[in-house]
Amino acid sequence: MATVNVRNLPDAVHRALRVRAAHHGRSTEAEIRFILEEATRPTGRVKLGSLLASIAREAGGLTDKEHALFESVRDKTPAEPMRFE
Repeated sequence: MATVNVRNLPDAVHRALRVRAAHHGRSTEAEIRFILEEATRPTGRVKLGSLLASIAREAGGLTDKEHALFESVRDKTPAEPMRFE
């Protein structure tokens, strides 16, 4: 991961960040990471799961019978961990 140093940060800004971090139960560093992630996250991005759910809602969704059919054929065996031998 990359590291960023911020020089000449005003004391009032640092103090506000510390208060905000404490309010959210995070360290100051974690709070700054959160702020940067929120600021750079694309707006209006549709996630695949949300898109599929909206398509299903528009199509009328599944009936109880269809849902039971999918559940009956779903593979429920636990996944095996990878082995590097």
